[in-house]
Amino acid sequence: MGHFHDKTMQAAFRYAKSQTAFYSKSFYFSSQILPADKKWDTFALYSFCRYADNIVDNPRNRADAELFEEVASVSRELQIAYRRGESEHPVIKPFIEVAKRRSIPFEYPNDLLDGVKMDLLQNRYETFADLYEFAYRVAGVVGLMMTHVLGFSDKEALIYAEKLGIAMQLTNILRDIQEDKNMNRIYLPLSEFKEFGITEDDIKNERFTYNMYRFMEFQVERAHRYFEEAQPGIKMLDQDSRFAITSASRIYRGILRQIERNGYNPYLGRAFVSQGKKFAILFNEVMKTRVLQPVTAMLASFIG
Repeated sequence: MGHFHDKTMQAAFRYAKSQTAFYSKSFYFSSQILPADKKWDTFALYSFCRYADNIVDNPRNRADAELFEEVASVSRELQIAYRRGESEHPVIKPFIEVAKRRSIPFEYPNDLLDGVKMDLLQNRYETFADLYEFAYRVAGVVGLMMTHVLGFSDKEALIYAEKLGIAMQLTNILRDIQEDKNMNRIYLPLSEFKEFGITEDDIKNERFTYNMYRFMEFQVERAHRYFEEAQPGIKMLDQDSRFAITSASRIYRGILRQIERNGYNPYLGRAFVSQGKKFAILFNEVMKTRVLQPVTAMLASFIG
């Protein structure tokens, strides 16, 4: 953080780092192999996104109308921050510094806040197209914002970044089926329930039938497909960013693999990737970054 002489800005970025470490071990792990400036910018971005999500995910004793007003106030401050280039809001302060420096369009964080409002207004999604709209707002735009932080050589990278964000959100939904239904939230497309012969009651009463197995298998495969479709975009990122995103993608896909190992049963507790596996994935990518990359460059210079 040597490029910040302002101590209040340093403090804001340190707070963002603490929020990232507390709320997302996967995100925090993966960011460790980014160059220092991109790592700190990632913390600022994640902290803003997490703060927005937590308004709904941690409603305290507030009524929906009060939560809606809370999101609206963040949205108003974000608009002013984009206009003025600064903010004293504890999470918008570092975020707006990054957003201006990395040219993150206002529409991305604004779409995220619209997604949070959407989460307050509805707890069911009829079709996958309806769910996609929600997933784009709360996760697709996070992929787009991260791409601006990581650096990219081709605007087509943004298409793939959206796909990766969607893949991660679909994974979250499949991981959290049990938790979500306990809060009367079902993020799975209801029209697909009919196709597979399951009902909302099957989810609520945690009935794991053969139809539920087939349904879950279909949902997991779709999430895998989005991860696969996102893959070509990694080569369009700055070289010093690729291994961190590969790590994040592999860690998240590990959650899908765990759901598969659980026999696609979403009621066996939250699927997760162990700390050991995360370290192994990160170590593998660190070796590529610190060892293979310089060796490849050296060989290329000899051949050239």
